[in-house]
Amino acid sequence: MSKFVVLITSSAVSELAQQILRDAGAELVFMEGPVTEAAMLAQFARHRITAAILRGPAPFTATVLAAASDLKIISKYGAGVDSVDIETATARGIALMITSGANADAVAEHALALMLSLARELPQFDRGLRKGVWKDPAYLVRDFRERTVGIVGYGHIGQRTARLAGACGARVVIYSRSRFDPPQGMEREENLERLLGRVDILSMHCPLTNQTTGMIGEKQLQLMKPGALLINTARGRLIDEAALIAALKSGQLAGAGLDTFAMEPPDPANPLFSLPNVICTPHIAPSTTGAAAQMGTIAANNIVSYLRGEIYDAQNFLNPEVFKPLVNQ
Repeated sequence: MSKFVVLITSSAVSELAQQILRDAGAELVFMEGPVTEAAMLAQFARHRITAAILRGPAPFTATVLAAASDLKIISKYGAGVDSVDIETATARGIALMITSGANADAVAEHALALMLSLARELPQFDRGLRKGVWKDPAYLVRDFRERTVGIVGYGHIGQRTARLAGACGARVVIYSRSRFDPPQGMEREENLERLLGRVDILSMHCPLTNQTTGMIGEKQLQLMKPGALLINTARGRLIDEAALIAALKSGQLAGAGLDTFAMEPPDPANPLFSLPNVICTPHIAPSTTGAAAQMGTIAANNIVSYLRGEIYDAQNFLNPEVFKPLVNQ
């Protein structure tokens, strides 16, 4: 394989991923600072970029893709590709691949951690103790194992989150537009509004699309049980943040655990940060050593295999219709 340039829309990628790419003849170009459309255009003007590893929400807009005349493949370090204009990429013959399931265990663990922390009211106890407030012997928290957990979206991450929650004794009810037989001991709910009224904890695990943007808004939050909890480790724009803030302030929701936000990085003045019943983390759910190594390896192998006229793993390929034209070049 001849020499080629790989753009990495971050300042880092796993050492093994770098080695795989360099062994195949790649020159790696890393991006520092905010990865804006202007910054992306500057990189494509400066280099003849054949492939890209997409980390974070780097904007592969129609404008950027039009400037990427040598680009053959975008390999996502993860699964969310809502920052890519998929229709334009496909029309231009650019392959779009993901690292299917590579970070699923890490994100599921984080979702469960947020559930348990909120259910057992750990943030409140931590803050109180730091101020010298000892426990009230009469105050009791509810058991997690008594809760009904609703899983919205049943891909790799949703499946693993359901399994972990069930293993901890929760009753698990799953909502997904896909048809499937739920695991033993779990239930499938075909109607989202019915699901909302049944669950004590709602955990979001669906991709961000035109259909799912804002799917949890004021109406949906009012349908939830008073005192329910909301967990989001998927995409921030699945939820109407203004409606979420109102529900948290009114007590309609007892708490929320959020790893993703409508705007990332979020404004430090975001009202969510001032609410005592919210746990916020900086989109760090997939950022574990194991997940990073696996995502990097798969992302790199997606690129190397594709440029050799091969498919590393068909389940990673989001627009396989572009493959044949590339092979015939």
